[in-house]
Amino acid sequence: MRRLCVPSAAILDRVRAVAPDLELAESALVWQDAATPPADVAEIEFWVPPFLGTDQDAARAAVAQMPNLKVIQTQSAGVDVVLPIVPEGVSLCDARGVHGSSTSEWALTAILSVLREFPRFERARQARHWDQTATDELAGKRVLIIGAGDVGRQLGRRLSACDATPVFVARTARDDVHSMTELPQLLPEADVVVLIVPKTSETIGMVDAAFLARLRDGALVVNAARGPVVDTDALLAELQSGRLRAALDVVEPEPLPADHPLWAAPNLLITPHVGGAVPGLPGRFAELLVAQLRRFGKGEPLENVVVGEY
Repeated sequence: MRRLCVPSAAILDRVRAVAPDLELAESALVWQDAATPPADVAEIEFWVPPFLGTDQDAARAAVAQMPNLKVIQTQSAGVDVVLPIVPEGVSLCDARGVHGSSTSEWALTAILSVLREFPRFERARQARHWDQTATDELAGKRVLIIGAGDVGRQLGRRLSACDATPVFVARTARDDVHSMTELPQLLPEADVVVLIVPKTSETIGMVDAAFLARLRDGALVVNAARGPVVDTDALLAELQSGRLRAALDVVEPEPLPADHPLWAAPNLLITPHVGGAVPGLPGRFAELLVAQLRRFGKGEPLENVVVGEY
């Protein structure tokens, strides 16, 4: 018997609501406490880890108890935490398509908030000061989007609606997408750079001092990817000098310690890794999971299978 295992009863309830006829859901297991596996853990073939799978040691220990495991389906688009513990012969699938709307909304909101200086106006409101000053604008800006997947494409459409020009960059060049090798020429032309890349050996530390030095004065760096993609010290130096601006939903380290200098850095907007945290997320994931389970049950190829590092 093929067995499904999910990390919460809420996910199982949503799956059953979307597909009440799904046989795999009828015998599904709920594994909430990593220290207490279900009695039938050895029968699990399709596993959904806890969101983001932040505890790699716990995930590794869980996998070791599932000798019949065939598929790991993450709830996140990034799989950097789970990838190292996937056994040979097990398919790893990400949640591409689930986070596109929410994360691209966050990126657009962050860009507009910085360019239109909402943080400054909020400080003025708290001081009861009528700070009627003109701001920058998004219209006419050239926005370099590094990462041309679902999130990047959705962001591009939103930027175009605001009369900005999206420019896509990815590991492999194609029709309207530049390759990473072209970054040295593209960076000086960008008003805004948005990072939407996975955390891999190629992207860790990608945004270093040399990368930032190529940006024009006043450029805005937006990180909606993973904290380690950006060299924190290099970014801090540019922020403290007043030359660049930044908006970060992810940082390194994370969570950010209370005494970290990023808290006091000028020209910086920080949100606590909430780009994808919206009410519609669970429903979108349930729909993806149901589609994957139907394919799995029929022995059909799965979607979003991770090959290599991503």
